[in-house]
Amino acid sequence: MNNAESVIAVVPVKRLRGAKRRLSSQLDPSKRRLLVRAMLHDVLSAVECSNSFTKTIVVSAEPEIRQLAHRFDAEAIPGPREEDHLAAVRVGISHALERGAGAVAILAADCPLLEPGDLDRLAAGLDPPEVRIAPDRHGTGTNALLLAPPTAIDPEFGVDSRARHLAAAARLDIPATVLDLPSLALDLDTPADVAAFHRRAGGPPRRGQTADLVRQALSPVH
Repeated sequence: MNNAESVIAVVPVKRLRGAKRRLSSQLDPSKRRLLVRAMLHDVLSAVECSNSFTKTIVVSAEPEIRQLAHRFDAEAIPGPREEDHLAAVRVGISHALERGAGAVAILAADCPLLEPGDLDRLAAGLDPPEVRIAPDRHGTGTNALLLAPPTAIDPEFGVDSRARHLAAAARLDIPATVLDLPSLALDLDTPADVAAFHRRAGGPPRRGQTADLVRQALSPVH
């Protein structure tokens, strides 16, 4: 496999302290920590079953998150001690470049319905330079960003990141594509996301650690 064919998945994970605060009305801090771990487990399981990645890099300041990553043969590297998602993304990209990546796929760690087939569609038929964006369910954020090469644009996340990624690619005259990948669209941050999770899955999905936790602790919100 040559450099251009080497696609490395980068999964940054935020600190567990205070994780998923917007779900505090439904889950206490310990359950929210469990939710973060469950969603990462299901994301890494999907990545492992995908045919598209030569390596997975998990970036986290949390030792227990890095231990979980090792269960999936992912490389786990320490992230910034402060809560800085973008810094963690950049650490992951830097390590991917050191390992010969021709492209990186930066994946949200909290997409519990993630399917390997959508990951394969994200990375299929790359023709660098190019940028691919899988937005969140609102169409404004970014739940997956594929960069070929890894330095194609400077990544940005948060509010309106989809538009900012498109603008960054346009400034550099790099082709950019927005992909409709349903299993990447839903991340669990708010009670409304929990309601969407139940609707999308027709109730808790049949497999996955997130499904078990949702079944036990999270009721649909109408």
